[in-house]
Amino acid sequence: MSYAEAYNIEDLRQLAQRRLPRVAWDYLERGAEDDVTMTANRAAFERIHFRPRTLVDVSGRTLRHQLFGKTYAAPFGIAPTGAAGLYWFDADIALARAAHAAGVPFVLSTASFVAMERVAREAGGGPWFQLYMSKDREAAERLVRRAFDAGFEALVVTTDVPVGANREYNLRNGFVIPFRINARNVVDGLLHPRWLTQVFLRTLLTSGVPRFQNVDSNVGGRIVAKDLSAFRARRDALDWSDIAWLRTIWPRKLLVKGILAEGDARLAMEHGADGVVVSNHGGRQLDGALAAIDALPAIVAAVGGRMPVLFDSGVRRGSDIVKALVLGADLVFVGRATLYGAAAGGEAGVARALELLRTETERVLALIGCTTVAALNRDCLQLPDCI
Repeated sequence: MSYAEAYNIEDLRQLAQRRLPRVAWDYLERGAEDDVTMTANRAAFERIHFRPRTLVDVSGRTLRHQLFGKTYAAPFGIAPTGAAGLYWFDADIALARAAHAAGVPFVLSTASFVAMERVAREAGGGPWFQLYMSKDREAAERLVRRAFDAGFEALVVTTDVPVGANREYNLRNGFVIPFRINARNVVDGLLHPRWLTQVFLRTLLTSGVPRFQNVDSNVGGRIVAKDLSAFRARRDALDWSDIAWLRTIWPRKLLVKGILAEGDARLAMEHGADGVVVSNHGGRQLDGALAAIDALPAIVAAVGGRMPVLFDSGVRRGSDIVKALVLGADLVFVGRATLYGAAAGGEAGVARALELLRTETERVLALIGCTTVAALNRDCLQLPDCI
């Protein structure tokens, strides 16, 4: 089976698993510790059921959706995903181009293997930039200025990484960035020759050992140790004053990502954010955190329509996208789903993933008796008692 023959995201997932070595697959697929939160994300979606209305004329349905004064072709986009270059050569560019062609937003991770300037040039449209911020404001400002000069339309500050997550499988696999070759990875690479030649060796020959390319550097474009140190410095010392400071140096849209508590959503508003992203990092940070979809309604209520609330974590189907929209999300982001597509077929595989999600979302809209995203309301769902 090829990516073109995939009927759903699970088909793309299986293709990706076959094509990737263990070190890359585990980094893509796993969560933190025992995968409790990652599993909870899926279980929470499955507890929510639709209450469809029938004999509604849905022949004129559309997925077109507005956010921040811009109209998108669908109410979802591609979330920031670090180290995407492990799955396809220049995967960040493939993701950006596919999103632009589909008319949906794309967020580039700080932790990408392609420099932000190149992604912005080749994306075809204005992407967003996700910021992993250190307490070193000089280093942070250089990174933000680069994003501004490159033309990124929005800055998405990820706040749920004060310390690194406990991902024990990375330790077992010897996974680090910059990528280091060990005996186990050599054997695994040889067992996956397509990945070895088309992804790893191609990256090695064009830009060197796979590494993060958006860490600020003033040494001929190379990343030097002091810059990595500054990039990671004292994240555990960040507080809301740092968001207020970012607001003073970033004139475009500013969003705060990693919100699971109503109080944090209110603080984001108070400190100048234009929106929040309800997210538990796809279950990859704090294992035991609540499912993001369970947190969404209370955060929407806390914001009270005063700013957009976006959502990610656990999305695998168009039905998940519709459920999040009904519960108040203004836009839904997918992460692993499009990475499966990238691993299965590069830009064309990402396009296939987006097409599958678009088709499923439109079909669910029709089946529950709605013609537009704006027509969705709580009567469309049967909710469990916990929401």
